[in-house]
Amino acid sequence: MAATAGLRVAVVGGGWAGLAAAVQASRDGHRVTLFEMAGQLGGRARSLSENQDPEHGPRLDNGQHILIGAYRQSLALMQTVGVDLERALLRLPLRLRYPRHEGLRLPAGPALPSFARGVLACTRWPLAARLRLLASASGWLLRGFRCPADWSVGRLCAGLPPLILQELVEPLCIAALNTPAGQASAQVFLRVLRDALFSGPGGSDLLLPRLPLSELLAEPAQDWLQAHGAQIHLGRRVQTLQTSDEAGRRWQLDGEHFDRVILACPAGEAARLCAKLAPAWSEQAAALRYEPIITVYLRSPGSRLPAPMLALQESAQDPAQFVFDLGQLSGPERAEAQGLFAFVISGAAPWVEQGLAATGAQTLAQAQRELAWTQPPELLRVLAEKRATFRCTPDLRRPPAAILPGLWAAGDYVDGPYPATLEGAVLAGEAAATRLIN
Repeated sequence: MAATAGLRVAVVGGGWAGLAAAVQASRDGHRVTLFEMAGQLGGRARSLSENQDPEHGPRLDNGQHILIGAYRQSLALMQTVGVDLERALLRLPLRLRYPRHEGLRLPAGPALPSFARGVLACTRWPLAARLRLLASASGWLLRGFRCPADWSVGRLCAGLPPLILQELVEPLCIAALNTPAGQASAQVFLRVLRDALFSGPGGSDLLLPRLPLSELLAEPAQDWLQAHGAQIHLGRRVQTLQTSDEAGRRWQLDGEHFDRVILACPAGEAARLCAKLAPAWSEQAAALRYEPIITVYLRSPGSRLPAPMLALQESAQDPAQFVFDLGQLSGPERAEAQGLFAFVISGAAPWVEQGLAATGAQTLAQAQRELAWTQPPELLRVLAEKRATFRCTPDLRRPPAAILPGLWAAGDYVDGPYPATLEGAVLAGEAAATRLIN
């Protein structure tokens, strides 16, 4: 340990994976330099750079993210950099509430009894449908939440009643994997269900951000890293990566020497930097395909939803699957967020093809049909994250974290049990940092 402490470590990418890697490496006594090609940290979970002053309007995020109680490493990282979790996140029991009816709602308590009680209490579903869901879930539990790697969620749940599929399986799948159930990996879906529903009390709780996303991690982490001696270069895209000794264990980034390198940038950027160094790894990373997410912001002063978050029924005319009342989430101390609503469209490839203007108009029409408003809502902004997550399909071969000696990848896309989530990114970043001395 004494011989390897204090390594010069380069972290390329300042999203949640890069921040997790940089914080862990700094805590372990290494000298960290972080490169981020954007003008701010946070990656795909950040606030927009404009309107940081509340007097000039609300601070919008590039997408609406949900954490769950099972995201223990993400929560621990936030606490490490000084985030007050009670102030930053609203914790609610899992509840799929629709505008005109209740869906599944889990009561507090141990996981298995809570799930059974929640399903049996959902009287909107026929008793036979509820019993069928419990029987299927019991089968998943007995099989250790495992299934063949080539199964889709649609195949896994083929025996469930249509109403259960429509109001439970499909919303959970699109929220967790950002991939439609017919195309999504059942193996990964089961892992998410296991950790959320059966990892212990509170694992399935929804943690909804009360603060703009950049205040949730990126800005506190930037302050923490700089206070602990890390160097941060914003607006700096790394152009070249090469070995600097015959053993290939020291590295140069744009001519600057480092002992270790963690590539926490998007998979495409990592593939570009490794194209000559590790062509097989680069090809695998470049082969990943992606699903977009669209967020539509509407404003209606004085309006309020029945709950901070509602599920919506999507269709060929209705794009959004969820809506968030940002005024309720933020509380009265953020006056600029009152009357502001975020509609989320996951697995949004068909709507991207139609164009953002058409998608915004359709979402506005959906909002007017489905929800009650004090004043007619108006369209404020439509944002698209076109490469929001990798397509989490059956039998997907994801690139490994280890690329070459002294060179690791860290991101939600590296080989692992989780889909493209904040927790997956944090776990990958911390895992790469803990391997620096190996």
